[in-house]
Amino acid sequence: MKVLKALSNDQVDDQTKIIFNNIQQKVGRVPNLYATIGNSSNLLSGFLQFDESLSKGIFSRSEQEAIALAVSQSNGCAYCLSAHSAMAKMNGFSEEQTLELRDGTSKNIKLNAITNLALEITENKGKASSAAIENFFAAGYNEAAFAELIGLVSLRIMTNYIYTNGDFEIDFPKAQFINELVST
Repeated sequence: MKVLKALSNDQVDDQTKIIFNNIQQKVGRVPNLYATIGNSSNLLSGFLQFDESLSKGIFSRSEQEAIALAVSQSNGCAYCLSAHSAMAKMNGFSEEQTLELRDGTSKNIKLNAITNLALEITENKGKASSAAIENFFAAGYNEAAFAELIGLVSLRIMTNYIYTNGDFEIDFPKAQFINELVST
């Protein structure tokens, strides 16, 4: 069966080589997820631009990681859980807090509102309950934040699906399992 594989610099087109070199300069390496998305230079370029644009948006880096953890937990993506657990810890979260974010039980009202909304959007194919949406707005977020949250959920779903349809190693410290949904 055909699956997506992480590609090396000598296996990609010239456009992807440029992107890989830029990633290498910023991060110090090309994570396997990006090396797999690089099967399409258009997808990798568009993904990175969309991610960069949303990184400058309403949500803090910590809030973005909370959304990524909730979505990746819902989709059972071991790669993204591992990557975003590591990044969440770099943004000040403890191991216990990353687990709470993953299952929508954060004690922080704002983080709880965004992770629960992200979980509902992911689990219900885009449709969140009115209670989750109302809770999000009650936590102080506005319509622009709601739209950006949907965008961040979409980005994580894409990376989750790349991993699910790929065959590549997790190149981050592996995240703890909190239920049997996580697939390796």
